[in-house]
Amino acid sequence: MTNPTGPGSDRPGPAPSGLVGERRQLVNLAYRLLGSLADTEDVVQETYARWYALTPGQRDAIAAPDAWLARVAGRICLDLLGSARARRERYVGQWLPEPLPARAEWTSDPTGGDPVDQIALDESVGMAFLVVLESMTPAERVAFVLHDVFRYSFAEVAEVVGRTPAACRQLASSGRRRVRGAPAPGVPTARQAGIVREFRKAWQAADIDALVGLLTPDATATGDGGGRVSAVLHPTEGAGQVARFFADRGGAASGVRLLECTVNGRPGLVAQVAGVVGAVLAFDVVGDRIRRIWTVLNPDKLRAWTVG
Repeated sequence: MTNPTGPGSDRPGPAPSGLVGERRQLVNLAYRLLGSLADTEDVVQETYARWYALTPGQRDAIAAPDAWLARVAGRICLDLLGSARARRERYVGQWLPEPLPARAEWTSDPTGGDPVDQIALDESVGMAFLVVLESMTPAERVAFVLHDVFRYSFAEVAEVVGRTPAACRQLASSGRRRVRGAPAPGVPTARQAGIVREFRKAWQAADIDALVGLLTPDATATGDGGGRVSAVLHPTEGAGQVARFFADRGGAASGVRLLECTVNGRPGLVAQVAGVVGAVLAFDVVGDRIRRIWTVLNPDKLRAWTVG
């Protein structure tokens, strides 16, 4: 998961007039750290505000403005992650990262001003990966993402986290163990898409047996309504229970239109009611079966899925 635009790539920093070109890097960094497009946009705006709040002399004294911007954005994200833990303790039900559409399929801002336009869809934005990141402490997450995903040196990570390089190495190592503890799907995209398609057909037909056959025995389904819309507060566990849950909400019977789409770079589904996106589903496919389903229903997290 290397990123050639990180400070560790030996690329010279941009001139101040080229700072706007660093926006993509900052957006990619902040989304992976926060899992929220709204927070990502706030972080990027605050980072640039701090840059332009410097005097001309202070800006001229910064040898690598891109590294400065990344360091500031990382610190803001670290602070937000700390406060987010407290907010999520009060969150109604399960909290899931904000799902990303593929720009060829959906758009929320045809002019290209949305942060979604800037995010590279790779394995580090897969829903399974982001959910694992949620299990890390703020310091672990920042150290791991900065070093393992963006290839910042531990000396650079230390400037963001406020700990020694050795301590940051330990934090990243701890985060790495969490990621390794979550089995990688290793299923080709085309095969995943086929399994998701079969799930869609079985769901629309409310075919419990077919749904069970598509799920691993220990399958789980997690919904995120955020208290804004109705959603089961705790994950549904077991193939039979998950199959029954979806069969009871059969797409065709309930007037839900199911569309195959890309969610965070992987095959997924969008559920529409009367042309309005009501839910986005992401899947974790293992072998020939679905192990986990994440359904985001909170309308605050679906703004990027508004049809343009």
